[in-house]
Amino acid sequence: MSKQSGRGRVVGLPEWDRCAVMGVVNVTPDSFSDGGHWFDTTAAVKHGLQLVAEGADLVDVGGESTRPGATRVDEAEELRRVVPVVRGLASEGVVVSVDTMRATVAAQALAAGAALVNDVSGGLADPAMIPTVADAGAPFVVMHWRGFLEGGNVKGVYADVLAEVVDELHARVDAVLAGGVAPDRIVVDPGLGFSKEADHDLMLLAHLDRLHALGHPLLVAASRKRFLGRVLAGPQGAPPPARERDAATAAVSALAAQAGAWAVRVHEVRATADAVRVARAVEGAREEHDAPGAGAPGRARTAANPPGAGSTAEARTQSGTPRAEGAR
Repeated sequence: MSKQSGRGRVVGLPEWDRCAVMGVVNVTPDSFSDGGHWFDTTAAVKHGLQLVAEGADLVDVGGESTRPGATRVDEAEELRRVVPVVRGLASEGVVVSVDTMRATVAAQALAAGAALVNDVSGGLADPAMIPTVADAGAPFVVMHWRGFLEGGNVKGVYADVLAEVVDELHARVDAVLAGGVAPDRIVVDPGLGFSKEADHDLMLLAHLDRLHALGHPLLVAASRKRFLGRVLAGPQGAPPPARERDAATAAVSALAAQAGAWAVRVHEVRATADAVRVARAVEGAREEHDAPGAGAPGRARTAANPPGAGSTAEARTQSGTPRAEGAR
């Protein structure tokens, strides 16, 4: 884990020996799959702690839905929703990410104990965001974004989705670096579902190596999104509701972990935590087989107990398509 600053929050990018699981706490009445479930502070903090108990390595707290057609909340309301939850979870030792497009919310969440800022606009929605994050020395998740989705699928047309997403993310990362955020504190996110159709999302997942080529850790946020519903429905069927896409989400999480993602962002943690553990076990077996002198005594490591196999909660105990969906 990264070192602590004098103000008590994490400085630098949190690190794990496997793909981390980022649990989601939406403090909103209108998020696409769980709006209203954790709308008061007590319920939201309790839910965040439950996600950690189920295997989440960090918890992403957001107070504004980014689903297509969602109306933006004002700054005061977003602060009211988010900051007490961040403070409550951080006081319990939880690594917290704040999901916001507003610099003021980011600053107050960091002051309340958040460890990093997850901005779906990559700093485009608020010109003050990049200077705020740079001044705080906080890690910053930079997502591929083409605009607010109040009007539906904004600019979701691509001649070559891989090339365009990589190029646009590269340009955004360059802007973030120019704004003073350290290179080792940047995470990139392909923005699945944001200004993208199902075939775009699947193509990006099939080529995560192209995103790794940007040279920064990768966050994959596929949880319950519309493209999974289209895959499950097949050519003629109706997509299942968002809350019935958790098994599909876990499958994507395993694939992302196998592809080297830094973290996956999910609503239902337990299945994904298990999927990531299996992916890591398979990776460990491959590494063991391919290592020089793999058959030597003392080198064997069972696939049932690979590095990072335990959940975060266990480690603490031991140590003491239709139009695209920007779903949050």
